[in-house]
Amino acid sequence: MGVGRINLRDAFAMERRAEAELSRGDQLPSSSPSPKSIIASNPSADSEMGMGVAKEDDGGGSSDVSPSWFTPKRLLVIFCMINMINYVDRGVIASNGVNGSRRTCTEAGVCTSGWGIQGDFDLNNFEDGVLSSAFMVGLLIASPVFASLAKSVNPFRLIGVGLSVWTAAAAGCGASFNFWTIAICRMVVGVGEASFISLAAPFIDDNAPVAQKTAWLGLFYMCIPTGVALGYVYGGVVGGNSSWRFAFFGEAVLMLPFAVLGFIMKPLQLKGFAPAGSTKALEGVEAATTVPEGRSSEGLHGPSKNLECKSGFLNQVSRFLKDMKVLLVDQVFIVNVLGYVAYNFVIGAYSYWGPKAGFSIYHMSNADMMFGGLTIVCGIMGTVAGGCILDRMSATISNAFKLLSGVTLLGGVFCFAAFCMKSLYAFLALFALGELLVFATQAPVNYVCLHCVTPSLRPLSMAISTVAIHIFGDVPSSPLVGFLQDHVNNWRETALILTSVFFLAAAIWFIGIFLNNVDMFDEDIEKQTSAAEKANLKPLLEESCSDDKAEKATESKS
Repeated sequence: MGVGRINLRDAFAMERRAEAELSRGDQLPSSSPSPKSIIASNPSADSEMGMGVAKEDDGGGSSDVSPSWFTPKRLLVIFCMINMINYVDRGVIASNGVNGSRRTCTEAGVCTSGWGIQGDFDLNNFEDGVLSSAFMVGLLIASPVFASLAKSVNPFRLIGVGLSVWTAAAAGCGASFNFWTIAICRMVVGVGEASFISLAAPFIDDNAPVAQKTAWLGLFYMCIPTGVALGYVYGGVVGGNSSWRFAFFGEAVLMLPFAVLGFIMKPLQLKGFAPAGSTKALEGVEAATTVPEGRSSEGLHGPSKNLECKSGFLNQVSRFLKDMKVLLVDQVFIVNVLGYVAYNFVIGAYSYWGPKAGFSIYHMSNADMMFGGLTIVCGIMGTVAGGCILDRMSATISNAFKLLSGVTLLGGVFCFAAFCMKSLYAFLALFALGELLVFATQAPVNYVCLHCVTPSLRPLSMAISTVAIHIFGDVPSSPLVGFLQDHVNNWRETALILTSVFFLAAAIWFIGIFLNNVDMFDEDIEKQTSAAEKANLKPLLEESCSDDKAEKATESKS
């Protein structure tokens, strides 16, 4: 039987399958043609290879990538800016200028008109709290999807898609006309966050200097409190001087360039994954690898294509379920996430109800500016300090748990004491110390998420962690605190009850100190990855930096 024209992808697929069989000790049939001989027998092999690379790049990933402009520091800056805009949106919808207040009437019949979202749509506190949590719907659905697709589609293309959806949804919030339209747009905003938050941290962890990994993660997660705080200020200024709708339109304009960047920039590769082209080749292996002479290979694609699609989908689902099983039996991961859930329950409610509680308890003349400024300063200092301290302690999972439990306990004590104070200045001083301590958890908690699993599971680990802290943390906390306040009608008591949850988080993280833990950063359980593919697991940014230095040295010599 002769061998007809087989495209290059089929030949590479045959070669990879042959290598896998040989590694298991299987013998190839003597009649099977060598993949390399097939490539050599195709005179158009070289041209096909070039076309294949071009097509892969257009489709969202290329194995021939050498980013020339992106250095690790530039990549960190871009990710920080995207993260900050994402969390500015959280601060905007919670700010008094945008969120506003409902129309109220006294017993004497004197009524004051409402303003902002709550006033325009006449929302009660529960409905208002639902808006702050609605993004979770999109995040819950999309996070596992994006994390799984990262194994077969270039992550930067996924980020580009997600940020495009985020931009459209943010603009939709500004154009909403009732509660349900803005609630739906808030749900879709979560899709954009899902594409970004589970992939950015692994990229940073890959390319950060070894001695500064948690410091770099601290810089990235510093953008969370800083973004929320800037959102308070930005929302208060825009909402106070014009319509609250323009605050959302402004966010969409700021995010649009980064959405476009996700599509046009050269793709980068994550540690623990084979190059996108190789993955697609593995997934695209056809049932028949030889074609008799005189028959066209295209004729075989019809009936087998649907079968391959179904098989590919089932493989994705099977791989996802196996990965989830690995995560759910990992005690270190579970304890870390449970503590993070309790911590985020408090932080989420603080970020949404903080300005209103401060205005009610201490009669702050400008609660948005005060809470915003305090959170910016404490968020930056606390988050960066947490990463630097863990690096100095020697970044290990056990040390991360020690830092998490200690700073959360002390931070909770200071925040609890702050809400007991009657003086505004005493409150600000104690609350600042509390925020400084509790924000020091951001780098260590995400360091544990990244290093308690193998590199190939990091996107899913970050995705599930993010989904869990939202669905069990800040999503229920905002409406529940609103519900509690509706019945208690005392913001001081409500704040004290909420703050006590910090002590639960500290206790859970304290348990993590005594767990048997192993840093899995250098492990690789992707058994289908060949030795050649493992050689490509080194972050491309490092290759890019060395290439740039070599080019500069050559130019200087000439």
